[in-house]
Amino acid sequence: MRLISLFGLCVWEIQVAKQVKTKQRVIDHGEVFTAEREVKAMCDMVASECLRIDSRFLEPACGEGNFLAEVLARKLTVVRTKYKQSSYELERNSILAISSIYGIDILSDNVSACRERLYQLWNTWYKGVCKDESNDATRAAVKYILEKNIVCGNALSMKLVDDTQKDTQAYITFPEWTFPLNDARIKRRDFRLDVLLQENTDSALYDGQIELFSDDAMNANNWMLDPVTREIIPKPIREYSPIHYRRITND
Repeated sequence: MRLISLFGLCVWEIQVAKQVKTKQRVIDHGEVFTAEREVKAMCDMVASECLRIDSRFLEPACGEGNFLAEVLARKLTVVRTKYKQSSYELERNSILAISSIYGIDILSDNVSACRERLYQLWNTWYKGVCKDESNDATRAAVKYILEKNIVCGNALSMKLVDDTQKDTQAYITFPEWTFPLNDARIKRRDFRLDVLLQENTDSALYDGQIELFSDDAMNANNWMLDPVTREIIPKPIREYSPIHYRRITND
């Protein structure tokens, strides 16, 4: 599961009032939203990935979703261009696009705002392209995906946080969503984020230094041997059977 990480720039400009909610939030959390010009410029740096419908993006300090909304908008433009002849393909590939968007923020109001922003962006697009064939089951599925993909946590400790922004004991986990059978059935596999980010970054993976009893990312239980490549890869903490994407809320 490959993730492209987007790190927001803290840019002070004339429009600073639009980039700051309150001075206290800046003091407490260093919260300054990135201006639209910088968002577009940074996305242009990974433009080819933004044009891949299934390319996964993670924003570790997502705020209200400035970066993620731009990435999603670009992906949906590609979906509309490639699949405009089929409402089914438009819908299915829009699910693939939005399921590739991931975000973390330490403030719960930002997480809620980000989810809602991405949903409204998608739903406006969805109603525009699928019109009378749009349906509430698909809308419910998108809301469910966003609940799983945009989470309240600490991107430094890789832990979920409580209402006071303190780390809990729970690690941040993200689902990988795929269409392995190339039909309407979507497959979900959940991974610990710290394990995903450890992949291919630590020589210990290749030196046989995986630990048996630790609780960190290098615990042997978090890794498995790829039966094809024979490489050590992250092990999902849970797998789900493929199911029609409109029914994923039943999992």
